[in-house]
Amino acid sequence: MASTGTISLNESCIFFNTDSDDYRCLVILKVKRATGTFSLIGCFLMLFVIWLLRRYHSLAQKMILSLTAAAFFDSVAYVMGESHPVGTMCNFQAWWLTYFDWSALAWVCLITLNLYLNLVKEMSTNKYETLYHLTAWGVPLVMASLPLFWGYYGPAGAWCWITDAHVAWRFGIWYVPLFTLIFLMIFCYTRIIYVANERMQSWFGTFNPERERRKVSLAEEIKPLKWYPSVYLLVSLFPLFNRLHNAFYPREPSFPLTLLHVLSAPLHGLANAFVFGLDKDTWSQLSPTGIQLALQSRLCDRTRIGEYHPGPVRYTQAGLGDFSQDDDDDDDTNVLFYSPDMALKDRGP
Repeated sequence: MASTGTISLNESCIFFNTDSDDYRCLVILKVKRATGTFSLIGCFLMLFVIWLLRRYHSLAQKMILSLTAAAFFDSVAYVMGESHPVGTMCNFQAWWLTYFDWSALAWVCLITLNLYLNLVKEMSTNKYETLYHLTAWGVPLVMASLPLFWGYYGPAGAWCWITDAHVAWRFGIWYVPLFTLIFLMIFCYTRIIYVANERMQSWFGTFNPERERRKVSLAEEIKPLKWYPSVYLLVSLFPLFNRLHNAFYPREPSFPLTLLHVLSAPLHGLANAFVFGLDKDTWSQLSPTGIQLALQSRLCDRTRIGEYHPGPVRYTQAGLGDFSQDDDDDDDTNVLFYSPDMALKDRGP
């Protein structure tokens, strides 16, 4: 009789249509968990750095924080147990995976759009923050729920997703919108980089220090962000090839393509961490001394600002106070000593 662990593994190894002890099943499951774990670690480090360096004040920083959170929960789906049989748990894993895949993609698109509006259109976008959140969390809810309502989720390889019997839904819900949005983002970044270079090399009108500072700041911001579409394109190619193979040969899954699929698909979180790490300003603050100072600032700053409630005030000249009265520890009267020779200094805030 097989052990409990073997039974669990055998029950989950259903995607090669072979004997339950096929070594390929074990390889796929181990690789899936490993890459999902790497992404979880990458997202966790990003969240830690964002917290440590307080990178959550500007709109762009908040959007990157939201992207990281979405990628973190997306990675959870890839380490969420093994390939489940048809049932509630399988449907939940499929819905979770679709929702946070879409949410992470939506935030990457919105980051691109926000940068385009800032730099190319020179628009202030702070007023769109609520709309961004509604889009990035609302649209994925619709896209993830449609297959659930129609009952199209089920075992779909190394994890639960839209089944092989509904290939059109796979491409309509995910792959066609994914690659359409990726190429649109590449086009947007091409335009953004072109406009940024034109403005950096041009001079017109009266010199405006603030305008020049903003141009340099946005140019620096473009450098790491422009890699997001490329990263998404790279980690999505092998999953696309594998799903195309599944569509044409549903009863003959390919081990090499499935392996490349599970190697790349869960890496969104790790890829985002890589792009985040391209920011030179962030790296400059992550030296040992910088980390120590940042930790002290976060953990050891016990400064508290409270509201001041003044009590009754009486003024006396220095040395002429009336000491005949008994000291009373419970007296809440503030005594401000004043001397004609005293000079007041502005001590700052």
